[in-house]
Amino acid sequence: MDIAHQSKEPRPFLKNAVFSDGTEGFLNPQEPKKNGTVRISIRTGKDNADAVVLITDRKQYLMRYKTSDRFFDYYEREIMLGTEKLSYYFLIECDEQLFYYNCIGIQAKNEWTDIESSAEECCRKYAFSIIPGFHTPDWTKGAVMYQIYTDRFCNGDSSNDVMNNEYYYINGGTIHPDNWYHYPVGNGVREFYGGDLAGILQKLDYIEALGVEAIYLNPIFVSPSNHKYDIQDYDYIDPHFGVIISDGGECLKSGDTNNQNATKYRQRVSSFENLEASNRFFAMFVEEVHKRGMKVILDGVFNHCGSFNKWMDKEGIYKEAKGYAEGAFYSKDSPYNSFFHFKEDKWPENESFDGWWGHTTLPKLNYEDSPELEDYIMRIAAKWVSAPYNIDGWRLDVAADLGHSPEYNHKFWKRFRTVVKNANPEAIILAEHYGDPFDWLQGDEWDTVMNYDAFMEPVTWFLTGMEKHSEDFNGGLYSNQDAFKNSMLINMARYQTQSLQVAMNELSNHDHSRFLTRTNQTMGRSITRGSEAANWGVKPEVMREAVVMQMTWPGAPTVYYGDEAGLCGWTDPDNRRTYPWGREDTQMIRFHREMILLHKNYDALKKGSILFLFSSPGVISYGRFDLLDKFIVVINNNNYETESDIPVWLIGIQDDMPIVQLLYTNQTGFGFESRIFRAERGNLKIRLTAFTAVVLKNMPSLM
Repeated sequence: MDIAHQSKEPRPFLKNAVFSDGTEGFLNPQEPKKNGTVRISIRTGKDNADAVVLITDRKQYLMRYKTSDRFFDYYEREIMLGTEKLSYYFLIECDEQLFYYNCIGIQAKNEWTDIESSAEECCRKYAFSIIPGFHTPDWTKGAVMYQIYTDRFCNGDSSNDVMNNEYYYINGGTIHPDNWYHYPVGNGVREFYGGDLAGILQKLDYIEALGVEAIYLNPIFVSPSNHKYDIQDYDYIDPHFGVIISDGGECLKSGDTNNQNATKYRQRVSSFENLEASNRFFAMFVEEVHKRGMKVILDGVFNHCGSFNKWMDKEGIYKEAKGYAEGAFYSKDSPYNSFFHFKEDKWPENESFDGWWGHTTLPKLNYEDSPELEDYIMRIAAKWVSAPYNIDGWRLDVAADLGHSPEYNHKFWKRFRTVVKNANPEAIILAEHYGDPFDWLQGDEWDTVMNYDAFMEPVTWFLTGMEKHSEDFNGGLYSNQDAFKNSMLINMARYQTQSLQVAMNELSNHDHSRFLTRTNQTMGRSITRGSEAANWGVKPEVMREAVVMQMTWPGAPTVYYGDEAGLCGWTDPDNRRTYPWGREDTQMIRFHREMILLHKNYDALKKGSILFLFSSPGVISYGRFDLLDKFIVVINNNNYETESDIPVWLIGIQDDMPIVQLLYTNQTGFGFESRIFRAERGNLKIRLTAFTAVVLKNMPSLM
């Protein structure tokens, strides 16, 4: 065997020195092509390994010693790939001791077992892997995103506002609050504040100055609700968000629940003059965003539509409108009949259709029985990523629920990927998903997911002890460094590296309570405690800790509009408050700008490796590093001062290498007071006051 280092003297094995991952420093190229070659690398402690073996699911390879530095030996092996996925892990020998290393760490061979699995089975479950030909868009890797719930961001054109009683939806007529700062009501789906695309356009200077690289919009297609997850027409932007040229007709009279009498609404949403004008406005909007170097991602709701949808037309919105076929609710002969599953033959006005989770306002789409429906949605998927709209990707709502079986679900998303990537190869396909996303991240379906399991939830539990809806407090997870570390390692291991680097890392969004409200560690909803209580007892210093983590963790940090301005709120609908123009927390905005700038300035924070360095109760430290830059992040989430001894040698920082503090945040605010540290015997000793986070960096690239 070609063994680089041998010793007759027994020596301890430095487990924490061993490292490899799927970043460019250890896998080159990071996204190899089919039938190409790839170089796999690993490091061990210097003079600490007798042999390193690369074990793949096809064969084993002896790793070749390449080079050494002060702390580490580096081994590599170039192998040929085929067209199929390759999984691998490492076996390391040190003085006849055997150790396995994979995505979640290293253990002696005889230790790495659980009740049901052998050591080899455990290694394979969390093995590294390569999927030849799997590429996620480069622009998305580490991109800073900004999520906008359009109705609540900015009212730029009052002429397209939904009017009071314009139509009837879910137990009442539509409502237009007079006060922009009014808290959302309990049944908020028919409450419209007037935010629109014109408003976002007017605030692009603000968004650009924040440092945003991509805008993700909650649904903007024609729909009767403010959230618009009950789509009425996939072909057109809602004129209430776009442009209303042809106006007229009447709103409903008090007590009238028949939307066939809502002639104003019917004209606004069925007039092709309005619809085409709104699409043109959107194309112009995307072009303006692109001119500023930013991207646009739309929300695709393809699991279900809405009862107002022109295919169903339960409300009769399109019954007398020119250019529309009859809806499936009224006629068995409708061209859209197969788009839905009707349990009984009860036309006209057939109420027996399947609703998603039983909601009659959300008809479940019936793909398995309708090739025509699948073709229609594929056309929609390609339409919006193509000229003249040229959006840069899709966020997919409840993507794992689509269809009536897992087999069809995977078949659909495989075709969806092909269609979208053929139309726009650099469009991102990003799915909403709770739980293990592994099955969908195999290179032929989704690019990535909204990162609940490997970001939002562990961060929330560690920093606040709160469940993401503010409906539970768990003292066992609060400031529990071991639970945080284990959760992150296990869940990140289920991603391909290129999927992890583009995963949407959010602290808040439209489905969960605002993170700032979670910092008050109070359980509640607006209906039980009142909206104002969501503002009480919050801790901005903990929010800033979270932002430090968001901007230094692998993935695409995604700011939910208003989080950067100190917006609070319980879960839906209170989390959908209007942006507080004129009432912003300007300190929080400045902090977001600085953290975003720091994130964007360094590839190590966007595409570099991550390694846990130190942890103790309430304290975590991790490194982000590549060949050039080495960052140290330290979080003290305790309400008292702590001292940590951080082994910075694990990311290659030597004692003679200056370490500069770039930024700190604590209970009194944040700042950029530069302090120079040096490691002693490979460790950095640092004291942090209560609820403090610091970001430090090696000096060389700053010189």
